[in-house]
Amino acid sequence: MSAGASARTLFWPMAALALVSAALAGVALGTVPLSVREVLAALGGTGDAGTLSIVRDLRLPRVALGVLVGAALGTSGAGLQGTLRNPLAEPYLLGVSGGAAVGAVLATALGLTAEFAIPIAAFVGAAAAVFVVLGVARAASSRADARALLMAGVVVGAFANAAIMVALANAPANVVRGALWWMMGSLADATWTRVGWLALYVVVGIGALVVFAREIDVLALGDEVAAALGADVERATRRAFLVSSLLAAATVAAAGLVGFVGLVVPHVVRRAGLRRHREVFAGSAVVGAALVIAADLVARVVRRPAELPLGAVTALVGVPFFLTLLRRRA
Repeated sequence: MSAGASARTLFWPMAALALVSAALAGVALGTVPLSVREVLAALGGTGDAGTLSIVRDLRLPRVALGVLVGAALGTSGAGLQGTLRNPLAEPYLLGVSGGAAVGAVLATALGLTAEFAIPIAAFVGAAAAVFVVLGVARAASSRADARALLMAGVVVGAFANAAIMVALANAPANVVRGALWWMMGSLADATWTRVGWLALYVVVGIGALVVFAREIDVLALGDEVAAALGADVERATRRAFLVSSLLAAATVAAAGLVGFVGLVVPHVVRRAGLRRHREVFAGSAVVGAALVIAADLVARVVRRPAELPLGAVTALVGVPFFLTLLRRRA
């Protein structure tokens, strides 16, 4: 068996083990640490009332939300990287998450606070950000190369932050503090209702990317080759962008801005030997879920009882990774 085949064989059990271990640690550890036996008893419906409340009402929804956020960001990043043929593509860096945040903040400012309304507004903002970034990049470079895309993403992200600050200029102090915490990413407000509607968006979005996976495999060969093979390049690209934006927007509406997960996770999956996008999407969902749960666990326990922003923890991992990739491309 070749080294690549061996890595692919080991990837799935290792990824599943990492996800299960992270989920179990996420439920067991916190301000009030619990043993594995207490966690399993609470999951089975036995134990004292305090433990049942901690496990079922606080930590289990938080872990479930982390699974969905990580899976969505991982597959969104894989979709953007495959479609753009750019290993530096990622929802946060391309301004997609910033555009989604603008949509969500404007919806909240207008009083559209229903659970279904904020994700829709975030999706509209994310889709607008995608097309603005692509337009700016193509105006600066005929092929919208990596540097042009990154610069366009930085510009759109800066504009999004400015728009959010303007929207919050006259808001009460407590609203501003809450919004700033939300912009830094957090799973602290996890509820089963939020988990339920995010699960709907994530299942639809990841399912659509899996359906479009063969098209994205063709797009990864280059526009000219894809067109020669009969693919409608513009339609396929636009469709992949919109679905990836939907996934990123849903996570922003549920947990705020959590950056760099979509950058790191697809590279980890591809290093394990997975190449076809159907496999890459599935692997990115599992690894992304494990990464976000682990990052949230660090955010909760490293300075307990205080809690760090989730986006800050993922950035501490993602920024050095991004700089390493940028140096290699240079």
